[in-house]
Amino acid sequence: MATQSGKATGGQLEERINLAEETATKLTQATSLIQSSPSNLPSALALLASIEKRARVGNDSPSLVKVCEASLQLCKDCNDDESLIATLKILTTRRSQKTKAVSACVNKCIPWVLDTSEGSKGFVPLNVTNDEQRAIREKMVIALRDITDGKLFLEAERARLTRALAIIKEEDGDIPGAADILQEVHVETYGSLSKREKVEFILEQMRLTLGKKDYVRAAIVGNKINKKALAEEGMEDHKIVFFTLMTEYHRHEKDAFELAKDYHSIYSTSTVQKDEMQWKEALQSTVLFLALSSHSMEQQNMLHRISADPNLEKLQACEKTIQLLLTKEIIAYPLPDQVELESMDAVTVGGDDLTAFWKETFRTRIIQHNIRVASVYYQQIHGSRLAQLLGLSGQELEKQISNMVSEGEVYAKIDRPSDIVRFKQQKGAEAVLSDWASDISTLLNLVDATSSLIQKENMTQ
Repeated sequence: MATQSGKATGGQLEERINLAEETATKLTQATSLIQSSPSNLPSALALLASIEKRARVGNDSPSLVKVCEASLQLCKDCNDDESLIATLKILTTRRSQKTKAVSACVNKCIPWVLDTSEGSKGFVPLNVTNDEQRAIREKMVIALRDITDGKLFLEAERARLTRALAIIKEEDGDIPGAADILQEVHVETYGSLSKREKVEFILEQMRLTLGKKDYVRAAIVGNKINKKALAEEGMEDHKIVFFTLMTEYHRHEKDAFELAKDYHSIYSTSTVQKDEMQWKEALQSTVLFLALSSHSMEQQNMLHRISADPNLEKLQACEKTIQLLLTKEIIAYPLPDQVELESMDAVTVGGDDLTAFWKETFRTRIIQHNIRVASVYYQQIHGSRLAQLLGLSGQELEKQISNMVSEGEVYAKIDRPSDIVRFKQQKGAEAVLSDWASDISTLLNLVDATSSLIQKENMTQ
């Protein structure tokens, strides 16, 4: 029989009743009905429904949670999956249903569809043996996701269920569908998830988005990850996964310098440094894509840093390539280690078309290097002579110089009738006069400073 535990007086907002004894009795009766025959499930659920309503209206949360969990357990014991899903939806969508009851229902059902054992990731769907069980598992995950939608107190459970549903879709071969499902959840705004879980979720979003070939979305998702978080201790595996995914994106964009930075980030990871095979592969890829990168201050700075790395001595081909790129001398093409460089895995990934693109880019970078060297040593030179030095045709030389001038890498003017290439910018009369005035001013300042020092020395004698 129900006992009244208190009335709404003073600061108390609502009346609360205690249905513990009556709840225990109803649970025993319902269990007995099921034990006598599983076909009594509707009667047992009806019996519990009456006490559920009273506990909900009477604000007896402990009894309400027990009744809800018992109703779901009875359905599970009877192996009636359809009734289980229906009961779950009914209990969680009741008018004025308590948050504790909704949370209890969700957490009660999650172990029946996800692997929650110790050491598991918490979002992997349970293995099933046939198509019927797979369909039921998917229906249950979808039902649980619908229940958790918009509920802050269940945002962590919703994130895990969403990942589970994405895995199910991917197992069925529906990668675009899996990516779309995962994109619905903005996990970076969830406060109940740990930093590690958020990173794992975003990495999964990136992986599926790249699998869907949606590279624009992949870049947007990748920007959600804080690089400082990846540099923290214990995040090494996530750092490697992230930059490996970024290599896929930047390879599609054909951005050689970003690829070099991606591989160098992998190389600098502590766990990679402990494995010689891994760091060698990452360092080789770093050097290769640095060589494929267009000339810039940042690229030159990275080349110098890599050249000072003691591990580079173990990679002869890469070491020689770095030395050639940092020396202001004309490089003969092909390079002595050209075959070894072009056979690296980082170049061959992406198909024959991309491999051919990288090979052509490498040749272009060597030509550009040689033109920059020529611009240092020559103020002007005959185009035919320069083409001979670089091993190019006159037409290709003109094309390469034009491209470099457009990119702002060198200053050059080509006088076609005279066949002369000028690398030094001719100054106008005003510029020459300004330089002369500046030099005279500097000279007078030096004379003044010298005179002051001589006078000071004379005074101290």
